[in-house]
Amino acid sequence: MRHRSTWWKTLIAVVLTLIMLFPIYWMINISLTKRRSIRSGDLYPRDFTLTNFSSAFHTEMTYLGTSLLIAIGVVLLTLAIALPSSYAIAFLELKGRRTINFLLIVAQMIPAVVMALGFYQIYNRIGLLDSIPGLIIADSTVAVPFAVMLLSSFMTGMPHSIIEAAEIDGASHWRVFTTIVVPLSRNSIVTTSLFSFLWAWSDFMFASTLDSGGGRMRPITMGLYDFIGAQNQEWGPLMATAVLASVPTAILLIVAQKYVAAGVTAGAVKD
Repeated sequence: MRHRSTWWKTLIAVVLTLIMLFPIYWMINISLTKRRSIRSGDLYPRDFTLTNFSSAFHTEMTYLGTSLLIAIGVVLLTLAIALPSSYAIAFLELKGRRTINFLLIVAQMIPAVVMALGFYQIYNRIGLLDSIPGLIIADSTVAVPFAVMLLSSFMTGMPHSIIEAAEIDGASHWRVFTTIVVPLSRNSIVTTSLFSFLWAWSDFMFASTLDSGGGRMRPITMGLYDFIGAQNQEWGPLMATAVLASVPTAILLIVAQKYVAAGVTAGAVKD
């Protein structure tokens, strides 16, 4: 009876999934269609071609490399800040811990455009416009608050008896942090790393605001504009570039799926 009563839920889930995945399918469809046939709106690439991907590889690989450097840099900087900060919040009994948690929530509520304009004023003075370090720092301001909240929540739920036993044996805070807390936080670290990578990879607000108008050191979200002009739009190469830009994130999501599921839910379980 249960199987019969839930078939319609499965059907609804399948339909909704297909609706959400259709834009991705259409993106792939256009990327494999010659320019002369794009406006026909065929549901599959009748006028098949790989020229769009050739054009995307030729013109956009620099942007993809820049996005990769920025995303990896954001992950490393986020973990470098968030891991020790989370350990301090969870285990060092800091005064004003609730205030810190409240400020982390507020930091995520600030509109990105407000932060981007502030960064522009600062970067314009110190010469960080159109630079990879500048975008790494800017994107990290979005990733760090989330990472600290997730990691500190997980670390708070760790059995404190393990930490106390290590401290009784003479382990310093640094040794406890590096040999016990960090290895046990693997799932949460993978989760925060993945989200940080995705935020940096898909960033457009900081990339467009902190770009002074030239140069090749731009992420892929800005490189897409090479195919969009006032009088002409190259939809085929544009969609091919979007497909290429989606591949790394899709691979990461598939590989890290089980770690993400465990990391997101771990902080909700308390001993």
